[in-house]
Amino acid sequence: MNKRDFIKNAAALSTFVLLPSGLWSCKKEETKLTRLRTAHIGVGNMGAEDLKAISSHSKVDVTVLCDVDANNLAEAKKLHPNAKTYTDYRVMLKEMGDEIDAVVVSTPDHTHAPASMMAMEMNKPVYCQKPLTHYVSEARAMHKLAAEKGLVTQMGIQVHSFYDYKLATLLIQSGIIGKVHTVRAWSPKDWGYDGDEPTGSDPIPESLDWNLWLGTSAERPYKEGFYHPGNWRKLVDYGCGTLGDMGVHIFDTPYNALDLQVPMTIKNECREPNGFGFPQNNIVTYEFPQTNYTTETLKWIWYDGPGAPKDHVDLILPGSENMTDSKETSDDSMEDKMSLETKTTGEGTLPDQGAMFIGEKGRLLLPHFMQLPKKIVDGEYVDISAEIAAVEKANNMDKPIRDYDLEGPKHYHQFVDACLGTDKTTAPFSYASRLTETILLGVIAGRFPNQVLHWDSENAKFAEEEANAFLAGDYRNF
Repeated sequence: MNKRDFIKNAAALSTFVLLPSGLWSCKKEETKLTRLRTAHIGVGNMGAEDLKAISSHSKVDVTVLCDVDANNLAEAKKLHPNAKTYTDYRVMLKEMGDEIDAVVVSTPDHTHAPASMMAMEMNKPVYCQKPLTHYVSEARAMHKLAAEKGLVTQMGIQVHSFYDYKLATLLIQSGIIGKVHTVRAWSPKDWGYDGDEPTGSDPIPESLDWNLWLGTSAERPYKEGFYHPGNWRKLVDYGCGTLGDMGVHIFDTPYNALDLQVPMTIKNECREPNGFGFPQNNIVTYEFPQTNYTTETLKWIWYDGPGAPKDHVDLILPGSENMTDSKETSDDSMEDKMSLETKTTGEGTLPDQGAMFIGEKGRLLLPHFMQLPKKIVDGEYVDISAEIAAVEKANNMDKPIRDYDLEGPKHYHQFVDACLGTDKTTAPFSYASRLTETILLGVIAGRFPNQVLHWDSENAKFAEEEANAFLAGDYRNF
């Protein structure tokens, strides 16, 4: 699908319709499946984790593996020797369409929409990694197509299904801190690049199909260490920066708990754009319209990059006199900091990543992740064990599992079970597209540092005309 088609589809869905989060179970006209044959587009790095989690379901048959890197394919093939292999997802979908039931998309961000849209056009349920898309127009188009076809869909925000995040959502909606007026969220990860674009080119590895890796993005010479396999998140043509990586995970619970739509205004405090890499440090401020769980408007501030979050009184914890005392200090490697593994923090220590809800009756701290939320009133922690017990009982919640290997597959298995007609997804594209749009509006604001952008959700455009150029991209024929 080209840019014009995406814009056409997005315009047709100019207003988001809030649908129940678990609306899509399976297509009514199809015979109920007893096993699920899956095709996996992208099987390296996070794709390997997605493959592991999906295939751990007892009713899944991994049928096809697709990756532009032969080394990734070889490793995946060892685990699934009976699966067919492809390097081009377009060829794979055309040739294997009748032999697969669902598609898992785990590519770099710029290929999420092209691959997912093609699969959905063929009536295939899709599990797509976060962020859902690279452009706002794509997010709206994917929402529209999934809704028209009634397909099972799920975005890859696996912590969405974790105990602590579900608990925090229910506590906020129960009114534990009253109506919320501010959210502050942060991650010190550094998926930005403030350096210069590389010059020259390097030999393309024999294992890599560089043209297919580029996909719909503009043609560019290969340069070792800049794109594949790990650094594409830092670059505007392929990723969405730290905001599009950890922001999706950390936004998810406050966004869901407060029942937010898309923001009215967005401002990003960052360096001037260089056209190649995302800023290494961003402070993004959103203003959202009122919901049942917020005051008249909600202010949301996101901090990312080295040193995040910026000092603020809202983030000072009990037992600390200032932000310096509250901040967690860590000698972890970059690999550790980019891990989703839990890290327990002390009572007076601000977690390395997380969110703080500020409401009429106190604050609620939600570490990222696998830690209980903590309520703070007048500078002191408040025992909320009774409130937690009441919420658990009212919602038939199981006790938390402090093991990522056991907890992690739940979100994936939910998708499989929905495809088999026995469950419903909680992060379908009807929800994921709104969350992704919100994230991407902050990314676009980074093109206009320190300028407040005004978003017209009904008409899917900014009041500032120059910003509308970044809502969609030009697709290369490849």
